[in-house]
Amino acid sequence: MTFTTTRRAALALAGGLLAVGLAGPTAASAAEIKVLNWQGYGTDEKWALEMFEKKTGIKVVHDYFNSEQEMLTKLRTAPGTYDVVLMNNVYVPEAAKEGLIQPIDESKITNFADLTPSLRDSDRFVVDGKHMAISWVWGLTSFAFNTDKVKAPDSIADVFDEGKFKGKVGWRDDAVESVQLAALATGQDMNNPADLGKIKEQLMKLKGTLNTFWSSEDEWNKHLSAGDFDVATYWSGSAARAKKAFKLPVEFWVPKEGAIGWYDGLTVAKDAPNVDGAHAFIDFMVSPDFYVKWDTDVGAPASANAKANSMLPDTAMNKTVLGNADIVARVKWMAPMTDEQKKSYQELWDEVKTAIAK
Repeated sequence: MTFTTTRRAALALAGGLLAVGLAGPTAASAAEIKVLNWQGYGTDEKWALEMFEKKTGIKVVHDYFNSEQEMLTKLRTAPGTYDVVLMNNVYVPEAAKEGLIQPIDESKITNFADLTPSLRDSDRFVVDGKHMAISWVWGLTSFAFNTDKVKAPDSIADVFDEGKFKGKVGWRDDAVESVQLAALATGQDMNNPADLGKIKEQLMKLKGTLNTFWSSEDEWNKHLSAGDFDVATYWSGSAARAKKAFKLPVEFWVPKEGAIGWYDGLTVAKDAPNVDGAHAFIDFMVSPDFYVKWDTDVGAPASANAKANSMLPDTAMNKTVLGNADIVARVKWMAPMTDEQKKSYQELWDEVKTAIAK
């Protein structure tokens, strides 16, 4: 073979490899999306991913976070990595302002009209007239207890009472949640507490009742199964899953002082590699086809899709508990926080944890 022939062959091979290299990511991105979420929070159900892939040909890959701050950090430091990101309503305006997420084309969400307007069109999700998130589910942060060990308490104050729950309380290691629950316990506005001194004093009472901190559903379920706590802070949908999917003796409890109400949305990351795939996945997530099976077989928060909620069995927790007008009347909805509030809450919580550990 002459030099010229060899050179031509080499150039042809290089060109072919270059073509494959250019075409490869495009082909791969068309058949795959990456989702960022809490682990075990609906979007990573094996049956759901199989159903979605069969329907669309798109494979779903997951990455996880253990706090909203970690979620934001991942978006800031890894642009172009994620397609769909689960986001609590409180953080959507912040993420939109930073340019971490992009507007969603609601015309591509076939279930859009069935979403509850107060959630769908919330000013937390609609920024400058554009939908930056699609409302997905809503629920409560309150407490769940082991029905084999205790009965439902009456007041949040009971959770801080060493005489009633000495060393038998589980608590999520989260500054905002801790301050808000303590605010409810002390009769303050949880979104704008006037006396942080009272809140610190209230949280210090955990020293007598706290057994362990938790940060994920998996940890919570393992701690309850091991008897590490009898009552613990928890999310309504997670409590439903603990009871239904894991057969744990769990009931969700809303004290007389109320509970923290929240709603979550699904967003599309700013530099999402597969925007069309992201829209298709979000549409699937808010559909009755996904939601009714998720809640019925596994346990879930309440859907933002009113049509999906109406299709649940009458015994579903999202009808018996979250559908209870008396309970809903006690819900206090989370509001966005200033950076100063977040900083002061974190500093207070760090001081409390240090003191409790001594």
